[in-house]
Amino acid sequence: MDYWTGVDEVYNLTLSFTFFILMILMFHIGRKGYRADNRYGSVSTIICGFCFLIFGYYNSIVRFFPYPYNGFMVWWIGIILLVNMIFFMTIKREIKKISRENLEKPLIRGKKPVLRRYVERMTKENPYIGEITFKMELIRKSFHLTGLLLVLAYFGFFSLLNPVALIVSDSVIVMINKIGPGYTLLWGDLSLFPYSINDFQAVIGLTMMALIGALMFALISDLIRIIWGPEYSVFNFLTKSMLRHKEKNAAGPQIYIITGFVFSYMLYMAEILHILAVFSGILIACLSDAAAALIGRRYGKHKIQVRSKDTKSIEGFLAGTILAYIIGLIIIGPIYAIIGAVIFFITDYFPKYTADNLLNPIFIPIGIQIFIAILGLPVGWF
Repeated sequence: MDYWTGVDEVYNLTLSFTFFILMILMFHIGRKGYRADNRYGSVSTIICGFCFLIFGYYNSIVRFFPYPYNGFMVWWIGIILLVNMIFFMTIKREIKKISRENLEKPLIRGKKPVLRRYVERMTKENPYIGEITFKMELIRKSFHLTGLLLVLAYFGFFSLLNPVALIVSDSVIVMINKIGPGYTLLWGDLSLFPYSINDFQAVIGLTMMALIGALMFALISDLIRIIWGPEYSVFNFLTKSMLRHKEKNAAGPQIYIITGFVFSYMLYMAEILHILAVFSGILIACLSDAAAALIGRRYGKHKIQVRSKDTKSIEGFLAGTILAYIIGLIIIGPIYAIIGAVIFFITDYFPKYTADNLLNPIFIPIGIQIFIAILGLPVGWF
């Protein structure tokens, strides 16, 4: 084994080990949530833990990324840890400063810095609320639009834009050829680089890299929220703290949905799922869930209680299911669109303890793929 092969193995082992550590933490948090009587969050968090176990084994055997992209991901995780550590220490210092000022002098009046207002709100009020406002719901669901970025990453935008992942890959190739010796010193000979210009394999790999990169950014911050407190979470600070009771001692909905994306896309990389089935599930999970929640909150008049004890509305269910069918109709055709819409309705209504954000992006592509195998009809319109 030469030096750079050894470096490759170390990076890949580190990435797999990271997934196994995250699995253990998710199992611990899920157990803690169960004891705190948050079964919804507990079960969803534990299922994410099982997904991380599968991710770790998949990366050990098949690999998510070739070298040096596995190294890039390990460095990205290190940067995230560093940023979160700096934010953690900053908040800790701010809390001590507030405590000292409260003892030494009266309350400071006037406009306070953003960080000071954030810390005071997090430490003096209960950040976990039963029901968020419609404005907060709108902000939360706006994050679902990031699913459209995945479409741009893999497919581009008609003939106007190449897949963003391909543009990034080609730019990286141009950059490493320019810096030459500097790259060789850190990552080895240029001949080891796995992709070439206009290589579609780069699109497949870099789209997964974007997914796992986003998962690590959100997850590390969320673990800090759960273990040490919401005031220490960078993600909580950036989203202005929109936490519900079901997120106490449990992962947040952003973790569920990205984990579902990674799981389904992994099955595509393993040649188990059709790519259009995967993206149907991703877009339905993003857009239909958002439409159901927002339409239900804004215009829902006929309330019903689902099995998880949440109160939803018939109007929200109709909006979500209809949009699910429209998305499926556009991507995979009219027959398979019915399957996607039906599964969306089932995962939205029937699960008692599991988040639909996690179930939709996994079950919808798998369900569609099963019917593709059974019916054998063409997928999509071309």
